[in-house]
Amino acid sequence: MSLSIGIVGLPNVGKSTLFNALTKKSVPAENYPFCTIDPSVGVVAVPDDRLGKLSTFSQSAKTVPAAVEFTDIAGLVKGASEGEGLGNQFLSHIRETDAIAEVVRIFEDENVIHVGGEINPLKDIEVINLELMLADLQTVTKRKSNIAKEVKAGKKEAAIEMGLLERLIPALEAGKLASTVNADEFEAPFLKQLCLITSKPFLYVLNKKAGARNLDELRDERWTALQEFLNATHAGHVIVDAGIEQELKDLDEIDKSEMRQGLGAHDDGTDTLIKRGYELLGLITYFTTGTDETRAWTIKRGWTAPEAGTAIHSDFKDKFVRAEIIGWRELLDAGSYAAARERGLLRIEGKEYVVKDGDVIEFKV
Repeated sequence: MSLSIGIVGLPNVGKSTLFNALTKKSVPAENYPFCTIDPSVGVVAVPDDRLGKLSTFSQSAKTVPAAVEFTDIAGLVKGASEGEGLGNQFLSHIRETDAIAEVVRIFEDENVIHVGGEINPLKDIEVINLELMLADLQTVTKRKSNIAKEVKAGKKEAAIEMGLLERLIPALEAGKLASTVNADEFEAPFLKQLCLITSKPFLYVLNKKAGARNLDELRDERWTALQEFLNATHAGHVIVDAGIEQELKDLDEIDKSEMRQGLGAHDDGTDTLIKRGYELLGLITYFTTGTDETRAWTIKRGWTAPEAGTAIHSDFKDKFVRAEIIGWRELLDAGSYAAARERGLLRIEGKEYVVKDGDVIEFKV
């Protein structure tokens, strides 16, 4: 399953620094055939303590984590929707991603120039989102013009799509993201085909800097305004010190923890970002485990067992017979598969079973 999160932002906000820190957590590309071989793309392991515990339990020769792609997209400037800077490249790349991690700077440092001349994260968000909405508005307006003749000819599908477009245009013109426009079951396929940037899920990455004047510590009116925006839009966000994470990327976990504490960064912001990105895409993990391999498999929340099987092989959905399932914690507590079976903890589930996060599954096909 190809899953990509585009890292976007204005110049000099720490976007590439963050990407460099993330790519230290990259996993071998050969385990993920969907992976794009590109220097601006990193296939990053999703941190998950459960995987290591299951691998130790099974004494597995190989351990393969779940993964998410992060793509470092060319910096956006005002006028990108009109082709300014690398606007066209920026917009084409971001359309190919599944979600957006929007990096905004929340630190003051006179040695690091800000393209806007001042540190104001909410203003940065407004500049970025406006360019994205203008690009979407061009897409929607062009599409409306293209299908006008089909609507006049009485084509049912064109009429359904036109209804969607006529709600999208005023929303975008009013400065609202396309994601604020609800599409019904008939309109949803057309919305997907439009590939609108602002219909994707957003996660705001607030980049701070150790030793600088950070807005989350100053708690001034700029921070208050940013928090009010995040709360009003129900937007997910994570605070990261990209500079520290890049400096620590080559250290082992013990040295990294000690150094992070010394620098005043108590959490691994990149791990939090990866996990939040995974959640943002509506993903969960199930496991397969044995002496050869323990692997985390990525699926969409709400998938049934046959659908989940397609993460392993596309044939599993059609050839599915049943699945033997146990929760990861139940398996570890039992001490062995034999003990779990004796206690009746292993369940046989059929085609209607909805897979839960943390299930350990053996498919019968």
